Amino acid sequence: MRHVQRPPVPQQQSQGYEDGYHSPYDSGYNTGQVYGAPAGGPGAGGGNRFPGGGGPAGPPPPAGPPKPAPDWRRRIKIGSLVLVGTLLVVSVGTYFWADGQVRREVDLSKVIERPKDDDCTTYLIVGSDSRKGMSAEDKKRLRTGSAEGKRTDSMMILADCSGGTTMISLPRDSDVEIPSFKGSQSGKVFPAQGRRVKLNAAYAEDGPELLVRTVEHNTHLRIDHYAEIGFAGFANVVDAIGGVELDIPKAFKDKKSGADFAAGKQTLDGEQALAFVRTRYAFAEADLARTKNQQKFLAALASQTATPGTILNPFTLYPVLGAGLDTLIVDKDMSLWDMSQMFFAMKGVTGGDGKSMNMPVAGSNGGNLVWDKAKVAQIVGQIQNDEKVTVSGN
Repeated sequence: MRHVQRPPVPQQQSQGYEDGYHSPYDSGYNTGQVYGAPAGGPGAGGGNRFPGGGGPAGPPPPAGPPKPAPDWRRRIKIGSLVLVGTLLVVSVGTYFWADGQVRREVDLSKVIERPKDDDCTTYLIVGSDSRKGMSAEDKKRLRTGSAEGKRTDSMMILADCSGGTTMISLPRDSDVEIPSFKGSQSGKVFPAQGRRVKLNAAYAEDGPELLVRTVEHNTHLRIDHYAEIGFAGFANVVDAIGGVELDIPKAFKDKKSGADFAAGKQTLDGEQALAFVRTRYAFAEADLARTKNQQKFLAALASQTATPGTILNPFTLYPVLGAGLDTLIVDKDMSLWDMSQMFFAMKGVTGGDGKSMNMPVAGSNGGNLVWDKAKVAQIVGQIQNDEKVTVSGN
């Protein structure tokens, strides 16, 4: 494009513009600036004077405001609130689901003439030989037999006191008196007849309520809560947590229970665990040796289950709860919180001020084990006074 030179502007016309009028022609051509380009900018002076001729025709568009830096503190706060809300919803849902699985079938209000209450929380923990829910193959694999009904295979008092936790096994062959009691079904009161029987006969005669009444009458300890689990539930819980590690000091075998253990540390699955806690004929002390093994195993089970890895992991927690809760029978006033406290009290038996023992025995009467009355009274007094138990059992 050719550059066209305009003729000079007459002096007085130019003066007229100086007096207040600005000519649009002077803004570019008189200075040599390309039309449309600002003075001093690209294309000014001897630069590129040709719009579209290879250089920018004008200034770049103005830049927008700078983007603000991410507010990580706000994002973390929101993320934390979402996480807490999710955990709260899951926890509440888990609570109501678990609470609905529990079988609250034992009515302690039917127990009469109860001992005085104390500051300790005392549980009666019962292992029954109930085969409910077990298939024929399960009964064969676990060597439980097929007897109808259920009997108490183990009984323990767990006293959770500020002075320490004490677990006391009650041999099922213990010599006890059946006191007066109210029938759990009939509501009829049966007077005391001075009958002395094995402790497990009380359960067989009128179920958990009479068992609690008999234990309270013969120990003078008040039972605050009752918990019972059968064969199937016990084995399933052990399998759900992946087995329980136990140190067995001496090898033993028992054809009836299926036990066949070498000495040393080993992990027991549900089948092996059930055999371990049921074995009695492999030991000279029979029932007393078995109750010691039961205490040892339950303490190990609680210690390995009541951990953050189990409680905070839903993939472990849900199978454990599902395996145990629907076979667990408790009293009507026992909440999930009470159950958790019982479990942690069992865990405390293995550490700190915890103590496990058999009920002290002074002799036998026709095959029944007779308790040492003086030692029993001392144990009861220490528990009722919320003190550490210092008495040793058999």
